[in-house]
Amino acid sequence: MTDLFNYAYNEYKKINVDAKEAIKKLNEIPISIHCWQGDDVCGFDGSDNLSGGIQTTGNYPGKARNFNELKEDIKKAFSLIPGKKRLNLHASYAILKDKTRDRDEYEPKDFSPWVEFAKEIGLDGIDFNPTIFSHPKLKDGLSLSSPDKEIRNFWIRHCISCLKIAEYFAREFNSYSLVNIWIPDGFKDVPSDRLGPRLRLKESLDEILKYPYDHNKVIVAVESKVFGIGVESYTVGSNEFYQNYAAKNNICCLLDNGHYHPLEYVSDKIPALLAFYDKVALHITRGVRWDSDHVVLFEDELKEICKEIVRNDAINKVYICLDYFDASINRLSAWIVGARNVRKALLYALLQPNQILKKLQDEANFTKLMVMNEELKTYPFNIVWDEYLKEQKLDNNWYQEIEKYENEVLLKR
Repeated sequence: MTDLFNYAYNEYKKINVDAKEAIKKLNEIPISIHCWQGDDVCGFDGSDNLSGGIQTTGNYPGKARNFNELKEDIKKAFSLIPGKKRLNLHASYAILKDKTRDRDEYEPKDFSPWVEFAKEIGLDGIDFNPTIFSHPKLKDGLSLSSPDKEIRNFWIRHCISCLKIAEYFAREFNSYSLVNIWIPDGFKDVPSDRLGPRLRLKESLDEILKYPYDHNKVIVAVESKVFGIGVESYTVGSNEFYQNYAAKNNICCLLDNGHYHPLEYVSDKIPALLAFYDKVALHITRGVRWDSDHVVLFEDELKEICKEIVRNDAINKVYICLDYFDASINRLSAWIVGARNVRKALLYALLQPNQILKKLQDEANFTKLMVMNEELKTYPFNIVWDEYLKEQKLDNNWYQEIEKYENEVLLKR
């Protein structure tokens, strides 16, 4: 141990926290990093702009334009991100040789290049998402809840294809694959029928779940949202709808911390769900006034989210994925900053004396609890973080490497 880390180790030892053990546990937590930060959610199947309640802002130079460029960028960014990593893919990133096939006909072979790449750079697995936006069959802004049965059937077939592809990922990596279903369905103005679309969505999801996928390997999740651009008044897939649907059908409820009212906190929702679910999925982002998908910063709510995962012994119950897309800054830096900050917050949570804090709460010793929580904010966390990076053969001086990559690669595109 260096003198600095020895000092930090002893300081934490005074409050019954083993900093070495915290680093060891941190090494075992995988983070699923989203591919779509690298190309502004465009994908490879023909969409040249986003539609369906989401948008990317900014036009920073050097965006990945194809599979090879996106691979190159991911490889560089991931090399500067510590810890276990998974890749989170959208179906629109299929590598299609036959351009006539639509999303409802995608097959595992369309993603075999991604599997080869993920293995090459040592990833732990691949998670998957049906891409139910930026497509002509998003009819009148509706997909799985559309009154048009042909439209619903198209997206049902797409989701079933995604389950089959996820099974392929799970076999290839001998790991789970999280399949997250999000739809943009809703209305710009006040609807005259709120129940009908939700009944159709329920029926569509029931049809998707009839496919006999491997429940031990494929984890299906549904993701709610408050509103989106163009669907400000009503969202079919609301929090209440999906939490009830997930509970009734024994699937996973995914919490995106940008998808709620600004005064609703996902850190509070995690333990609420853990009281009833054996697994919870997260999309970690940063909403500024709404679901604006800003790069994740090392701020209070992120720390609280990670505290709830750690203090409730839920490291193996909560699936951590990133979901943001900032095109106003260097895209690789966005990946690195966000992923490192989640890793930092997890370490910060692992360095909390949770048993002591819980005992103070149970004893109603709220004065000492407040004082101790404030004191913990100035504990030498940064020294432990530096030691962790050292073990990972990394440090905090990564930005110069990205500047070099930008000048030599990105600006030449």
